[in-house]
Amino acid sequence: MLSYRHSFHAGNHADVVKHIVQSLIIEALKEKEKPFVYHDTHSGAGRYDLRDEWSEKTGEYKEGIAQLWQRDDVPVLIKPYLDVIKGLNSGNELRFYPGSPKVGRALLREQDRVTMTELHPSDFPLLLQEFRGDRQVKMFKEDGFARLKASLPPKERRGMVLIDPPYELKHEYQDVVNAIGQSVKRWATGTYAIWYPVVYRQNIDLITEGLEKLGIRKILQIELGVAEDSQERGMTASGMIVINPPWKLEKQMSELLPWLQQVIAPETGHHFVKWVVPE
Repeated sequence: MLSYRHSFHAGNHADVVKHIVQSLIIEALKEKEKPFVYHDTHSGAGRYDLRDEWSEKTGEYKEGIAQLWQRDDVPVLIKPYLDVIKGLNSGNELRFYPGSPKVGRALLREQDRVTMTELHPSDFPLLLQEFRGDRQVKMFKEDGFARLKASLPPKERRGMVLIDPPYELKHEYQDVVNAIGQSVKRWATGTYAIWYPVVYRQNIDLITEGLEKLGIRKILQIELGVAEDSQERGMTASGMIVINPPWKLEKQMSELLPWLQQVIAPETGHHFVKWVVPE
């Protein structure tokens, strides 16, 4: 089932949280000179036109990135993420928004590399077009979890894996847990960042409880909500579950989330940072 298209949701509040966490992890990896790999399991199209019919139909970016990209009081920790967005746009017009592979690639150094995987027949050609000829990028039209299994452990022994499937089917929540279980056996020291949408809270519990049962240490959960949990259809919050997070990430997101909530959902939002499993 490949009906999900991220074009409808690009730049929304969930993307903002996901890409801020992603950028903070990559910036932490860059503190050491040795090279690292950034592995993106569900890459999408690479960049999104916020003026196309899909984005304009939902307008989700207007309550996400549009709320903060040109503010004067933006915390310095968010600057690398916002610099990527500003690099895609001219002047004051917010036209393009980067997907996670574009954010990751923009933040890498010459010694680092990227692995991207996308199976959607419409998005993969767009991904190819975006990164064709880039010697630091390898792209695969394959199942994201299968390619992850085949790629680990990386030669660099340092790096980050971003896992953000569409969650179209309920079994995808368990698929994430299974993929982590297989991956940490091959590469126990990697940083794994799992994005999740809160549509039904019980599905997120499936992930956190499943990860706990794996016996893995150092699992941090970060969440920003724009409304209370609801049994009605619709995403009310989103978050990142990070395995082996950089030591500063808990403090960084504890500082950033109150500001983000005030900007994006001051009246109805919530946020938290907590350890699912401590060190």
